[in-house]
Amino acid sequence: MAIVENPRTLNLDDIQGMLTLGYSNLYQTAYVSLKVLDNSAAKTWLKQQLPLVDSANHQVKTSRTVHFAFAAKGLLALGMKEENLSSFPLPFREGLNTEHRTRILGDYGENDPNNWNWGSNNAEEILMIMHAASDDDLDRFIQEQREGIELNGGLEIVRVIRGFLPEDNKEPFGFHDGISQPVIKGSGKPGPKHDIVATGEFLLGYPNEHNQISFSPIIEVEQGEMSLLPKSNLFHGKHDLGMNGSFMVFRQMEQDVDGFWKAMEEKTLNEDGSINEEAKIRLAAKCIGRWPSGASLVEYPDKDPGGDQHCDDFGYAETDPDGLKCPFGSHLRRNNPRDTLRWYGKEQSLKITKRHRIIRRGRTYRENDKTGLLFICFNADYELQFEFIQHVWANNNQMRHLTNDVDVIIGMPGEGNPHNDKRQFTVENSPVKEYYSGWDQFVTIKGGAYYFFPSITALNYITTI
Repeated sequence: MAIVENPRTLNLDDIQGMLTLGYSNLYQTAYVSLKVLDNSAAKTWLKQQLPLVDSANHQVKTSRTVHFAFAAKGLLALGMKEENLSSFPLPFREGLNTEHRTRILGDYGENDPNNWNWGSNNAEEILMIMHAASDDDLDRFIQEQREGIELNGGLEIVRVIRGFLPEDNKEPFGFHDGISQPVIKGSGKPGPKHDIVATGEFLLGYPNEHNQISFSPIIEVEQGEMSLLPKSNLFHGKHDLGMNGSFMVFRQMEQDVDGFWKAMEEKTLNEDGSINEEAKIRLAAKCIGRWPSGASLVEYPDKDPGGDQHCDDFGYAETDPDGLKCPFGSHLRRNNPRDTLRWYGKEQSLKITKRHRIIRRGRTYRENDKTGLLFICFNADYELQFEFIQHVWANNNQMRHLTNDVDVIIGMPGEGNPHNDKRQFTVENSPVKEYYSGWDQFVTIKGGAYYFFPSITALNYITTI
């Protein structure tokens, strides 16, 4: 594989920057949940914030940025007519905490939405995401926004969650994060061929990997300044509200770091009961699918080379078809099978895998003695992307070559499965496979919601409804 060109064809000025940018120079983040009290005043305030919204055509490194996302109730609270909200997909309108979604995502037991700290009642109507370069700068930014919101009177701050990007880019378990990211076709950003994915998998209103225009909400009943919106490519005579926008998933995922490493230690003890540090790290790397440095197990199967590794230009079909280097059940191989999803051909595998990619924008958080990941991802289709990955790949305990294995990191087997207490992790080996059984849950969901992440044009339009 090789890095290939990806000519720019998109209007990056109309796309909110988080879709193409990770803001690695802005280490501090705040997720500010807002409830609408007076929709007229709220829209006035929102209009005033538009100059702060960073676009994907990011030319100057700024010290702070703002992005906006809307829950279904938020759009209604701002004045959107029910007929127009009905053009949005069902998962967005229903939210995360339905019986169906709970079942397919594995949100039961400790993950039950009734146990969440936020999100289960969908009270967070508008989400404002703020990035800043330092803690002090973010403190000032939050205070400025708080004063403006209080002066405006149309909104109430429900909660502020702080997140940060570790300088070593490692998530709480200690592994380099954010390496494997898809690249939006037409964004102008080059990348490995297998990572350049059709625009419509992430942006609404464009062809996707099925060569179909991705679903985009429209205005069914005229309201607001209609001339701001483009015409729909699918529905004659209708205006497209979703064009250049996306759908966003936000999940607060608490991580049991001590429990994770204790399990790795206990499952790799020497025969005399002493700790085998090398075996402990190796098993953890097998579960994750990379070494702590970020190095691929395919390229470095025996030992972590150390340093700060970023390489994502590899496949499994030719160098590790039997999973002897990177196990089939590892977190990363499950959730991005690359070229080995189908045994009969790597090209077909890549084609299918591209239909289930997501753009991740997670940040670490710490609250008192708890830590974890503020997981954000973007996709054009909740069901075929985020939900598919969680349900079909992470939670599936009958994937090819595996029996009663779920993703050790985020997997949850079906509720009521009689073998849940015996779930295992398989390490392919020759001549005999290794089986590690009796895994605890290391990641617990503490909040979550589905959001519409509009284009900058649509943001402007929303202030007029």
